[in-house]
Amino acid sequence: MTHVEVAVVGAGPAGALAAYALAERGASVVLLDRARFPRDKPCGGGLTQRALRMLPFPVDPVVEDRVHRIDFRLRYGPSFHRCSDEPLVLMTQRSRLDAFLVEHAVGAGAGLRDGVKVSGIEPNGAGVVVRTDGGDVRAAVAIGADGANGVSAAAVGSPVRRTFCVAFEGNVPNESVSGDRHRGRLVLELGVVPGGYAWIFPKADHVNVGVAGWEREGPNLRRHLGRLLAAHGIHTDAVVGLRGHRLPLRAPHSPLAGNRVLLVGDAAGLVDPLSGDGIYEAALSAREAAAAAGRFLDGSAASLDGYAAALIARAGPLCAASWEWKHAFDRFSRLSFGITRLPFAWPIIQALLRGELVDPAASGGLKALPIFLLSMLGRAAKAPGATYRREAAQARATA
Repeated sequence: MTHVEVAVVGAGPAGALAAYALAERGASVVLLDRARFPRDKPCGGGLTQRALRMLPFPVDPVVEDRVHRIDFRLRYGPSFHRCSDEPLVLMTQRSRLDAFLVEHAVGAGAGLRDGVKVSGIEPNGAGVVVRTDGGDVRAAVAIGADGANGVSAAAVGSPVRRTFCVAFEGNVPNESVSGDRHRGRLVLELGVVPGGYAWIFPKADHVNVGVAGWEREGPNLRRHLGRLLAAHGIHTDAVVGLRGHRLPLRAPHSPLAGNRVLLVGDAAGLVDPLSGDGIYEAALSAREAAAAAGRFLDGSAASLDGYAAALIARAGPLCAASWEWKHAFDRFSRLSFGITRLPFAWPIIQALLRGELVDPAASGGLKALPIFLLSMLGRAAKAPGATYRREAAQARATA
């Protein structure tokens, strides 16, 4: 049996970043994943500046494009675009990004055991035992980063409650879409999929095309993707690597920790409800989990209880607003599109993408008007934002 201070189950962005942070602190860490690296994952591959602010090192070696322009279109009809002097989103591929993050974790001193399947995490005395098909691992703390379908969520001792959206995406070589036209440009098609949107993301030698929406839209995603391709003159035969996946969305008050197990990233349902992006949430939860585990291991904290409160206090306000805006676009797409088109809405969008606006409800003045209007529409559409906002307020009171 291997003995370490921290076992990290799952070597995606959340797991690799948590392992890196703990190894940097001098903890003994092992990073476990059933896949062999490098490996790919379904994902649009966009890194917002908000996510990049959370990373402890630059990721330039795996960046394939820098987005300065965003095109917004409603129901494949009216459109507008906005530009920024500084890049808002960096485009990468998960096969490259994840391997890069794992490499840094290993370089910091974390052990890597890939190609190992984890079957469960069990409390054992003053710690946990992680059961794998390559030998068990005993640790003082486990960090569950094994995604929506992993085993970690079952180990916290309370039911982890999540709802789901679904996505369907593929890649189109540049020669089939005139890649130069998409360079530095991100396309968002709004009001075309219930509970979501369609997109075109630029990469080095291809574009990523996809659609996402409520889980009930699963059977319709191929048809939705066909509409996106037709609207942009892309032949269906040009799309390669088609695949679907689920996006887990954490329910209010769903547990984030228990039995010396901390859940991060998709394993905790930490995906932005509006965009479906999870990289920012992965990096933020990894940072908070590593900090909580580090304090526990060095004796400066008696338990891991501070993790959930610290994370929800930081992530909760944005999550609440995203739920409201998601429902606003779903129920009142034309009016929401018009609000987004207002000239003074663009500074708000930029601030959100750059991570400069952590709590949208705290904005004041004219720039707060789009936030207020979209949130009002979301509440009219019965969005659960108020519940998440109350949870965040409770967390701030105890953090």
